[in-house]
Amino acid sequence: MLPPNVTVPGLPDAIANFCQRADDPDVTITELATIIESDTGLSLELMRYVNSCAIGIRQKVRSPRQAIAVLGIRAAKLIVITSAVRRAMAARRSKLLPVRNFWYTNLERALVAKNIAYWMDANEELAYAAGLLQDYLLPILTNELYGSYLRFIDATKGSQQRLVEFEREQFGWDHTEAGAHVMLDWAFPDDLICCVLFHHQGLSILDDAVLGRTAAAAAAIAGLMPDPLQQEPNGMARLMELEKRWPEFRLEPLAQKVEEEFRTLAPASGNHITFRHRCEKALQTV
Repeated sequence: MLPPNVTVPGLPDAIANFCQRADDPDVTITELATIIESDTGLSLELMRYVNSCAIGIRQKVRSPRQAIAVLGIRAAKLIVITSAVRRAMAARRSKLLPVRNFWYTNLERALVAKNIAYWMDANEELAYAAGLLQDYLLPILTNELYGSYLRFIDATKGSQQRLVEFEREQFGWDHTEAGAHVMLDWAFPDDLICCVLFHHQGLSILDDAVLGRTAAAAAAIAGLMPDPLQQEPNGMARLMELEKRWPEFRLEPLAQKVEEEFRTLAPASGNHITFRHRCEKALQTV
């Protein structure tokens, strides 16, 4: 799916080892914690997530073993995978995407997906991981294929074209397909790959009899959020439309809750223009 001049960095050995052992029904939490402890960055990320407001536990977790026990093995696997991909991609710079703002937006998107999954009674950790990872290839793609993506930015100033439509015209594939193929090569969980593959389905995914109330739907709704590339020019309008279709979905309370969680997880994000700010601005123009 990727041209030969685009290379994707590898993941730490600890990830492959953890994922392989996590699929063994006889594995112990202690064994998995030992693997995580071999990578300080993964250990800290796992504990940071568990101790955040995204989980809401009463007692602070102080070790990877406690974190896995609180989350469960499957959820811990998703968070570990997410952390490893973020670290690998953060090392790559993009001429078009400010990396810090890009990952802040992804974090907000993940929290939106998680909250929507809660309302849907879907897998919250899967939705969170999908929200963080759905655009993980874009820093690499926009850097290696800079000229093409620059044309998209220039074109969308007076157009309503979606990024995936532009990519299909230019390359014959889009970043959802490319991301899913790379994750398949990495042997990531099938349901996480599915969420990434369908994350630009928009509100139409809600009409799907199989996917309409799953984490994939939560990730697709979160995929409508504004972002640095303006992937979905009418995304905010679609989110406001969803309020009419789904009475439980309330945009302003959701944006407020996500901002509170986001500021806890990213305390250094003071200058970031948050989803709540964008929602308030959009609602004022209605």
